[in-house]
Amino acid sequence: MAHDSRDQPSLFTTAEPAASDDTPLAERMRPRSLDEYIGQGHLVGHQRLLREMIDGRRVHSLILWGPPGSGKTSLARLVARGSDARFVSFSAVLSGVKELRVVVEAARAERRQGRRTILFVDEIHRFNKAQQDAFLPHVEDGTITLIGATTENPSFEIIAPLLSRASVLVLEPLAASDVRAIVERAIGDAERGLGTRGLVAEDAGLDTLVELAHGDARAALNILESAADLAAHRATAILTTALVEEAAQHRALRYDKAGDEHYNVTSAFIKSLRGSDPDAALYWMLRMLEAGDDALFVARRMVIFAAEDVGMADPQALAVAVAAKQAVEFVGLPEGRIPLAEAAVYLATAPKSNAAYKAMLAAADDVRSHGALPVPLHLRNAPTALMRQLGYGRGYEYAHDRPQGRVGHTHLPEALIGRTYYSGITPNGDAQGEERPPSDNDEDR
Repeated sequence: MAHDSRDQPSLFTTAEPAASDDTPLAERMRPRSLDEYIGQGHLVGHQRLLREMIDGRRVHSLILWGPPGSGKTSLARLVARGSDARFVSFSAVLSGVKELRVVVEAARAERRQGRRTILFVDEIHRFNKAQQDAFLPHVEDGTITLIGATTENPSFEIIAPLLSRASVLVLEPLAASDVRAIVERAIGDAERGLGTRGLVAEDAGLDTLVELAHGDARAALNILESAADLAAHRATAILTTALVEEAAQHRALRYDKAGDEHYNVTSAFIKSLRGSDPDAALYWMLRMLEAGDDALFVARRMVIFAAEDVGMADPQALAVAVAAKQAVEFVGLPEGRIPLAEAAVYLATAPKSNAAYKAMLAAADDVRSHGALPVPLHLRNAPTALMRQLGYGRGYEYAHDRPQGRVGHTHLPEALIGRTYYSGITPNGDAQGEERPPSDNDEDR
């Protein structure tokens, strides 16, 4: 049952937890107002949706979709606080329909007293279809306002009737500057944070901590708390790179996603694929992923490579690369590394031809240099008598009526007759790849 502060902990809670010495730092540092909330400016910035909703006390059901540590639970609590609603936290891992009935009965009693109930369901995607169906009548009649949090794509994990009754808000991984601001606030906050411990943070130590957090505020604060505990037993309480790595039990890869090393590693990955070296391709790909590169960035590079460097030698390579992109988008990391690895091995071991890519470059050059050349009359559509009188469509040969589908007229503008762009052959024959100038896929610049 829902409980007050005198009750023992249960499967769901109806109030924000009181901070104590043994409360995790990440929980103690939850923002108490939108002014304290860091990140997700597209939702909580000036005149943005959630800020307007809270300021206007017009709260309706929401699905918050975002990666771990992006602020979903904190936002749900702020929505409840801003609307003076009773907040009930409900775990999809520990609770079910039986517990929901208890929540609903309590919500009805609160509603009779003029107070709404916001039911926050963490990891709502873990509920099956029947369990999700149980929310519907109570959301429809206003007994509860549902806020669900999920790290999975709601289109696949949340039933359509529930989605139609809620707004889906997408939270992004926190920017490095946001994570750093959250960490610095926790270091200096003497009331809820570590301000009384005298912890001094080196810039390099902060950079390492932010890098290891990968946009996850909870992970950043957990690492910080462990580092502070370690520092308490050292001669000086300094947050160094070594201390952060020891606290995280993970060594940060020296890799700046916006710097030269990013382009170097990306280039090594592409050149390993082009050089038909699956072992090196896998190594460089995992370097990128371990350093925090977006898995979809890696997938996009392989989609480009499949069309540009494998090309007509194996057109199926493009389908494999696109399927890997869709798979990692669907399952996320770390499991998404598996289809990415499969695609990388396929592309590295596939035959190579850049003939179609070179043909595209040559055709694009003619488009730029010759401008808008007129379409030959025999290729023009002739839907009216006037157009036919003007010669539109005259002399056009329908390829299906010709032997082997070959026609006697040209399809290029008159100024380009005889021009050849594609010198390769069909996918059923031998592809003829040649050297070509580097493309954007070499360095991703």
